[in-house]
Amino acid sequence: MTRGIGWYVHHQGAGHFQRARAVAAALPRPCTILGTLTGFDTAGLDILDLPDDRPLGDAAFDGRDGTSERPEALHYAPLNHRGLRARMARIAAWAERTDPALIVVDVSVEVTLFARLLSVPTLVVRLAGTRTDPPHLEAFRSATRVLAAFPEALDGAGVPDWVRAKTLYAGFLGAPAHAVTEAGRDIVVVFGRGGAGGDVAQLAAAARSVPDRPWHVLGPVSGAGEMPDNLHLHGWVPDVEARVARAALLVGGGGDGVVALAAAQGKRFLCLPEERAYGEQTEKAAALARLGAAIVHEGWPPAAAWPDLIRAGLALDPSVIGGLHNPDAVRACAAAIEALARGAIRS
Repeated sequence: MTRGIGWYVHHQGAGHFQRARAVAAALPRPCTILGTLTGFDTAGLDILDLPDDRPLGDAAFDGRDGTSERPEALHYAPLNHRGLRARMARIAAWAERTDPALIVVDVSVEVTLFARLLSVPTLVVRLAGTRTDPPHLEAFRSATRVLAAFPEALDGAGVPDWVRAKTLYAGFLGAPAHAVTEAGRDIVVVFGRGGAGGDVAQLAAAARSVPDRPWHVLGPVSGAGEMPDNLHLHGWVPDVEARVARAALLVGGGGDGVVALAAAQGKRFLCLPEERAYGEQTEKAAALARLGAAIVHEGWPPAAAWPDLIRAGLALDPSVIGGLHNPDAVRACAAAIEALARGAIRS
């Protein structure tokens, strides 16, 4: 019987799950996706749904427990948490039952170290940002290899040499580019699942400041207020790629999903990185700016700044960000994981 692969996905944001789904479909051996998967479309997937380990199901949980009395190798180890205990027990039972060749961990220091204790090789996803704290470094040390789901050109200067040497730079992993022959005049704003979403008043002010272009907003938006005629709120839509393909300019945060989308579509991109732990979005955005791949403004701009930002964004050469997209990234990543699994089995 062929030994399968496990792929653990973090519950903050949709990018972790989307990566797993895309690469799992290209793997030549069975892949089980592990995680708290409520709200995700898991049709056709082999899954292990795990109990929630967040405090009181806190959707804004950032993965750290805030206590000073925990081992330095861990970010999150609360005591007397039944959900966490059940979660780890279920992972252990699955590993004992299925004898996996490898677990891809996207992302969790604790699951990485737990897999090592279960004697299962790991491929640990390394997100952007400065991750040189003891828990991250111990997770990278314990892993067989480290996976960066972004191009090497976007990596930070502060990454230790030994971590960089251990890293497989897979490039952006997600949906393929949507074929398009001609972009329109639209400004398309995308808010992902992992952030705070948009604000009606701020969006209305931005649209009023650039009244000669239609603004189309995808994803969650909160608040209320009068909206100009050129502002259109669509909420969650199933055809994000097709809508972005028609855009003259894409506006979004610095998360993996929207940056990968901009690269796949070769879209002029105005990046508004949000505050994240370890500088995940701000460092990635800074790299995009250095390359000339995006215009960057940290946080939501004031209304008066929008006309100049839009003009600067429209003046970008879209081939720069398009050059960061590797259309073969998913297949190549799957092949690398398969080779790693085979090597782990032989060892």
